[in-house]
Amino acid sequence: MISNVTVSSSISASISHVWESWTNPKHIVKWNFAHESWKCPAATNNLFPGGDFSWRMEAVDGSMGFDYAGKYIEIEDHAFILKQLNDGREVSITFEVMGDEVLLSEIFEIEHENSAEQQRMGWQAILDNFKRYTEQWYSSNN
Repeated sequence: MISNVTVSSSISASISHVWESWTNPKHIVKWNFAHESWKCPAATNNLFPGGDFSWRMEAVDGSMGFDYAGKYIEIEDHAFILKQLNDGREVSITFEVMGDEVLLSEIFEIEHENSAEQQRMGWQAILDNFKRYTEQWYSSNN
């Protein structure tokens, strides 16, 4: 049985800034970690159906790390991304413009090493970090 978890956040920025921050490796490395004890030292992102992505996540102290990697299945610019992780799980991301904000929602299939709640909390923390970074970047460029 496949179980899904949803995380979401409203970002106070234009859809073009939210999309750019989510998809451009120069931005991904600045927000793609759940806690300050982690970092994202490298990211590649070939944003087209069949294109691959790999976002390296590492503990700052070097004690552990992993690649969040896979292939894109479907992309609708500024609206929707469907990707498959290397372990076969799927992740869908929607970008919904709501006035002056963008509601970004991720639905992901859980893995079975950690509890669904632990995974939800981790993915939400990364999304919260994305929100902080993107809103700061947006406000400094407008």
